[in-house]
Amino acid sequence: MPSFRHQGEESRSLADVHSTVGTSQVSFWKRMFAFAGPAYLVSVGYMDPGNWATDLEGGARFGYSLLWVLVMSNAMAVLLQTLSARLGIVRGRDLAQACRETYPRAVNLALWALCEIAVAACDLAEVIGAAIGLNLLFHIPLLAGVLITSADTLLLLWFQSFGIRTIEAVVLSLITVMAACFCVEIFWAKPAIAELLTGLAPRLNRDSLYVAIGMIGATVMPHNLYLHSALVQTRQIGLTEAAKRTACRYNFIDSLVALNGALLVNAAILVMAAAVFFKRHIVVTEIQQAHLLLAPLLGTGAAGVLFAIALLASGQSSTLTGTMAGQIVMEGFLNFRMRPWLRRLLTRSMAVAPAAFTIWYAGDKATYQLLILSQVILSMQLPFAIIPLIHFTSDRQRMGSFANKLWVLVLAWLTAVVIIVLNVRLAGMAIAGWLAAAGQWKTAVWIAVIPVSAGFLLLLLWVTMEPLMSRWTGKYGRAPVELPEMAGTEIAAPVYHRILVPLDHTALDRLAVSHAAAMGKLYGADIYLLHVEEGVTSQVYGQAASTAEVELGGQYVERIARSLRDQGISVVTAIAHSVSPTKEILRYAKEIHPDLVIMGAHGHGGLKDLIFGTTISPVRHHLNVPMLIVRPGKS
Repeated sequence: MPSFRHQGEESRSLADVHSTVGTSQVSFWKRMFAFAGPAYLVSVGYMDPGNWATDLEGGARFGYSLLWVLVMSNAMAVLLQTLSARLGIVRGRDLAQACRETYPRAVNLALWALCEIAVAACDLAEVIGAAIGLNLLFHIPLLAGVLITSADTLLLLWFQSFGIRTIEAVVLSLITVMAACFCVEIFWAKPAIAELLTGLAPRLNRDSLYVAIGMIGATVMPHNLYLHSALVQTRQIGLTEAAKRTACRYNFIDSLVALNGALLVNAAILVMAAAVFFKRHIVVTEIQQAHLLLAPLLGTGAAGVLFAIALLASGQSSTLTGTMAGQIVMEGFLNFRMRPWLRRLLTRSMAVAPAAFTIWYAGDKATYQLLILSQVILSMQLPFAIIPLIHFTSDRQRMGSFANKLWVLVLAWLTAVVIIVLNVRLAGMAIAGWLAAAGQWKTAVWIAVIPVSAGFLLLLLWVTMEPLMSRWTGKYGRAPVELPEMAGTEIAAPVYHRILVPLDHTALDRLAVSHAAAMGKLYGADIYLLHVEEGVTSQVYGQAASTAEVELGGQYVERIARSLRDQGISVVTAIAHSVSPTKEILRYAKEIHPDLVIMGAHGHGGLKDLIFGTTISPVRHHLNVPMLIVRPGKS
C-alpha cells in the first residue's frame, strides 16, 4: 500500500497534522494561543523578498504616494484570508479540494497549472531574496547563493521533526527580527509624518500602475488562499455549529493580528525608501544598491547590516509558505500525493532554474526586475483563486448559516473586480508595448498573444459563471467520503485470531476489508482497522493537528467498523497521525501481535516508488507476520 493517493481517490488536506492541536482551553487567552499560528505562517508570504522589491520600487520612485495601495491590499488580504479560513473550518476542505469536487477535470488541470506558476513565482522571490541576503552579509556570489538556497528544503525537513509549535516559533522570531530592523531604520530615516499621511489618499497613473499591481500581487498572494484553508484544519474544531463559529472568530482575530503585522513591515520598507531615496532623487534599481546607500545616507554603518539581516530573515521565513502551498495544491487539485522531500525539491527547482539562468545570462542587476515580475505574475493569478473562493463561501448548500452575508459578498466582489480591472489594464499596456516594439514581427506577436489571452478570459468566464451552470445541470460535486461496499465471499484460509487491516482511504479498502470480513466470519477472528492520517499538515504539525477532515476520516473508519459489527464480526479501530505510515503500522502491529496483515497494493514500481513512496515492502521486511496483498482486479 503506497503512502500516497492516486488521482480519483479521496485525500485529506494536510492529513498528517489534521486536528492535532487542542483548542478546548477555558481561558480566552489560552484558547487564542491555541488557535494562533496558521495566519502567522500565511503572513510570512506577505513580507517576502518580492514585497521588498515592490515596496522599495514604490517608495524610491513615487515617495509616499503608493502607501494607500499597501493599506488597500492588506484590507483585501484580511477579507480573503478570512473567507479562506472559513471554508476550511466549515467544510473541512481546502480551496483546491473544493475546486476538484466542483469543476470538470480540464478546468481543474488549468487552475492547478496556474497555481503551480504562482507557487514557483513566490519561491523565485524567496530564492533571490535569500541569495541577496547571503551576498550582502557574507559576500557570496549571487549565483552561488541561489544554488545554496536549494538546501532550504533540508532545513525545513529538519525543523519539522520538532513539531509545528517549534516551526511557528521560528517563523515568528524571524518576523520579529524583520520588524525590529525596520523600526530602527525608520527611526534613523526620520520620515515627515505630514507627508506620510498624504500617501493614504488614492491616486494612480500610468507609470505607477505596474508597481501598484506588483504590490497587490505581493500582498494578496493566490497560493496563500489555498494554504490558509488547509492550515486552519490542524486545530481541533468539532462538527457543531457553535464549535465552528468559535473557530471562525478566533481565526479572524489571528488573521487580523498577523496580517496587520505584515502591513507594518511592508509600510516600513516603503516609508524608509521614500524618506531616504525619493527625497534625494535616487532611483533604486536593485536591492543591493539600497543596502549600499543606506549606510552613508543615514550616517551609520549598522543600517546596511540591519537591512541585510532582515532580508535574509525574510527569505528564510518565506520558504515554508511556498513549499507547503505547492504540496496542498497538487494534492487538492489532482488528489495526487508525492513524497514530501521530492515535492519540495521540485518546487525549489522550479524557482532556482530561472533565477540561476537570469543571473548567469543577464547579470546580478536583472534579479531586481525579476523580483518585481514575479509579484506581477502572482497578481495575474489572483482572480482564478478569488472567484472560486467567493462562490464556495457564498453557497448555502455548502456553508449553511456560514454563507457570506450580503455586505461581505459586496466587499468580496468589489475586491475581485478591482484586481481584475487592474490586471486587464496592465495586460493591455504590456501587449501594446510588445506590439510597438515588434516591428516586422507584429503579426507573430498577435498570433502568440490572441490564443493565450482568449484562453485566460474563457477560463475566467467559466469559473465566474459556474454556479449558474450548476443550477442548470444540477451538478454540485460528489460526496467526499464513500463507504466501500463489503463483500461477503468466504476464502479458505488457515485459522486466524487477530487480523490487522491498515486502511488506505481509497477504493483498495473495499478489497482488503472484504477479505478480512470473510476470514473474520469463518474463524471468528478479531479485525483491527488502522487508519494513518498522513499529508502536509501531519508532516508539519504531527500530533498537533485535528480538523473536520480528520473527524471525517474517523467517521469513515467507524462506518466500516459498524458495517462489520452488524455482520457479527469483532472490530477494534485505531487512528494515528504520522509522516510515515510504515512506522505506525509496524508500531501498532507490535502492540496487538496480529497473526495476519491484509493490505491493498496499487501495483506500481520503479520510478513511481521513488516519487510516491511505498509501504508494503518495508512492512513485509520488518514484520514477521503472514501478509495478504490484494490488488484491483485480483480479488
